[in-house]
Amino acid sequence: MKRRPEPELMDSDEQALAYAQADFNESNTLFIELLRRLDPGPLDGARALDIGCGPADISIRFLRAWPKATCDALDGSQPMLDLAQTALDALPGVAKRCRLIRDQIPSAALDRGGYDLIISNSLLHHLHDPQVLWRTLIETGKPGALVLIMDLMRPASAGWVEALVSTYADGEPKVLRDDFRNSLFAAFEPAEVAEQLTVAGLDGLKVGVVSDRHLAVSGRLPE
Repeated sequence: MKRRPEPELMDSDEQALAYAQADFNESNTLFIELLRRLDPGPLDGARALDIGCGPADISIRFLRAWPKATCDALDGSQPMLDLAQTALDALPGVAKRCRLIRDQIPSAALDRGGYDLIISNSLLHHLHDPQVLWRTLIETGKPGALVLIMDLMRPASAGWVEALVSTYADGEPKVLRDDFRNSLFAAFEPAEVAEQLTVAGLDGLKVGVVSDRHLAVSGRLPE
């Protein structure tokens, strides 16, 4: 099935609120579990970068799981970052270790070669040029930095898209159902992501299917 790109930003208040209020516990829990499986160690003093952080649920989960790490969390949507700030305000111990950055990649606000860990969840399918993400990893990660990128993967047919929407977004607001449907059409297939990594010189990273609707890219940047 041919890919249908969607807008790069979820920058309306309605979209941001619907996304923040949706139940992504299953997929966000999976993300942290996948990170644990990479055996990152205690990450004491480590600097992490969360690209496309949205309302910062992944950033917060990460900082809770690794209490001696810090995280720069970047997103281009101010409504998303407003929701992220609200969530952080309720967690002062976490908030002091999280810096929110409003920008899109490539971003001059990010430290070149400064991050020990780079994470991203549900950003790749929004990008019209996916190479901007892979270049950002190379530019901002330290040599050997740990990487975990998780995203939706494009189903084989429109019927499969509708089945996933019915399974995982039934009862959600229309704006969220529509966003989920559009995101599935905009997502990449695992083979396409593998080709992107080869083009970027990152073919040492692994692409794997991690659920019925998600793929993940993991590993370490070249030393």
